[in-house]
Amino acid sequence: MNMKAGAAPDLAWPSDVTDVPSEVFVRKDIFEEELERIFYGPYWHTVGHEAEIPNPGDFKTIDLGRVPLLVARGKDGVVRVFINACSHRQNQVETAPCGNRKGFECPYHRWTFKNDGSLAGCPGSEDFSPKFRKEDYGLKQVNMTNVFGLILVSLADNPPDIDTYLDRGKQNLEKQIGHKEGLQLLGYQKVRYGCNWKVIMDNDGYHAPLLHTGFRLLGWQSGGGEQFVRDYSAGVESQLVPGKSTGILKDSSLIEFKDSQWDAGSFVTGIFPATILVKHMDVISIRFPIVRSVDCTEIHYAYFAKGGDSEETIKHRVRQASNLLGPCGMISMEDAAIFRRIQLAAEARGTAIFQKGVKDLKSIPNQFLQNDESPNIPRWDHYRRLMGFSKKGEA
Repeated sequence: MNMKAGAAPDLAWPSDVTDVPSEVFVRKDIFEEELERIFYGPYWHTVGHEAEIPNPGDFKTIDLGRVPLLVARGKDGVVRVFINACSHRQNQVETAPCGNRKGFECPYHRWTFKNDGSLAGCPGSEDFSPKFRKEDYGLKQVNMTNVFGLILVSLADNPPDIDTYLDRGKQNLEKQIGHKEGLQLLGYQKVRYGCNWKVIMDNDGYHAPLLHTGFRLLGWQSGGGEQFVRDYSAGVESQLVPGKSTGILKDSSLIEFKDSQWDAGSFVTGIFPATILVKHMDVISIRFPIVRSVDCTEIHYAYFAKGGDSEETIKHRVRQASNLLGPCGMISMEDAAIFRRIQLAAEARGTAIFQKGVKDLKSIPNQFLQNDESPNIPRWDHYRRLMGFSKKGEA
């Protein structure tokens, strides 16, 4: 299912590696080309975790760009991902965000499909065209892979090898979600940010202790750590050093670390283009992105517990996840305002310039401290090359 990208939009990229033209956040022609080159191109995109659909017949729907997808676990227990469109006249088959079905029915002409995607029935088939064969008209399946339960898809006919794609990021994923007991879904928080998807992915380690008041109110300090960047994955590994009690919380159990069998550190993993996974204290979270428009990005914050957790531990994870790191959490609530303000200011078509951790204006850095913003530089350079934008002075 390859979709063809067009010519690169006209854009002169600054020559210094630190500089990013803000118009990449606001130009509709660039957004449309990103859909074709990136979201419909030869890359992997996370659309779910198998813990969201644990039982035969379970399903969820999600969009990849503007392409509607249906993620379903068949009667045989196998998870598959389909284009959410009837094979007859391309009507959207399922509209519910999630649920359990023995099969799916298109309401237009009552074609029915099993939850493995195969066509079960179609009224009036005795009068169909000569090219109709029932076995050829199942729901269209897309390329899918599963990494520690994480479901990734690609609309390309020949997507890249997933281990090569994730590179070092796979090690982080194992620490975050690769538990022997598996995961169980706790719930979601879903939000739309008034910004371009790249504004969210441009977030950095420099801002965290400066922007987020929650760190200071809770008396937390940044411990040791490092960042890594590859073409298609990036991550932060750090320790969080609790400070002395500030008396802000009436119930300090909210910020306790209770999973003694798990590293108390923090792991954040980004998967190109727009997925973020967070393991912070006892929080296990996957943020599934949906790029809606040039200035609207929807994020589904999904929260998980380990499969063997006690009821007490599950309740603790629920409280900690939604209250600390959700879209309105004590730690992260300021992000939405910053995302929107960046989007609004980008209309001035200025230049974003990275500073912290930068040692050379012409070379792409490859070593980073925990609170540097310089890891964004190789990510932007990769995006620039992928989109076909030439630097000023280049042929």
